[in-house]
Amino acid sequence: MRARAKIGVVTRSERGSVVVCGAETHEIDAFPVEKVVDTTGAGDQYAAGFLFGVARNRPLDQCGRLGSLAAAEVIAHYGPRPQVSLAELAAAQGLDG
Repeated sequence: MRARAKIGVVTRSERGSVVVCGAETHEIDAFPVEKVVDTTGAGDQYAAGFLFGVARNRPLDQCGRLGSLAAAEVIAHYGPRPQVSLAELAAAQGLDG
């Protein structure tokens, strides 16, 4: 993956994700979820959180944590869209700045 892309991300369900960029490797833990209800939209939400961080020039490990947080929120209920403010969740986890 490193040879083909500037930044690569692999999601691994409950095992979190791995973000690589050049020689950097970041293993990102999955955020804990009381019960997985529906995984529809988890990948899209991870991508949205990750890209939100990239667009704001956040460190790659923080981008991965934002993605992980967004995915965790959406798998805890039915449907592919967050039911709470992701900005507020990020702030509560110290990922807002």
